[in-house]
Amino acid sequence: MARMQRLLANLFEGWFQLRRRFPAALLDEITAAIAAGEHTHQGEVCVAIESRLDPFAVLGGLDAAARAHQAFSQLRVWDTEHNSGVLLYVLLAEHRIEIVADRGIVARVAPGEWEAICSRMRDSYARKQWREGSLAGIAATHALLLKHFPGNDKADPDELPDRPVFL
Repeated sequence: MARMQRLLANLFEGWFQLRRRFPAALLDEITAAIAAGEHTHQGEVCVAIESRLDPFAVLGGLDAAARAHQAFSQLRVWDTEHNSGVLLYVLLAEHRIEIVADRGIVARVAPGEWEAICSRMRDSYARKQWREGSLAGIAATHALLLKHFPGNDKADPDELPDRPVFL
């Protein structure tokens, strides 16, 4: 997306759609899905949803990938015992989904696997299937974490909030 298109999208799209696309009932479902999945593995999943970027930041070169990395740091997704945090970042204005994984996971999961999850979510969102896309992305993330960071016999602490964060 060219910078001018991105600027216009961040000026005029996204900001009024956040609560309509992600109502309280859906946030509750996402929270429950994250909590249930985290009981099966040692990973931590965090969902961050942003309506739009600051137009001046866009002019300065900030894109969705860089913003996702900022959010990863800001939300302290990197600060987990097993270095197994994953951020699913949604930028509504630009129709972008980014997944940022901690170093413990990056070493084990191929980038194409994350891109497949993003693509599946994007396709669902394009069809206005916000619930289905979100829950499918979370389920696929849990499946990867279960494969690479299976649970153990002791209770694993919940290190990150399960409820999606609006940025």
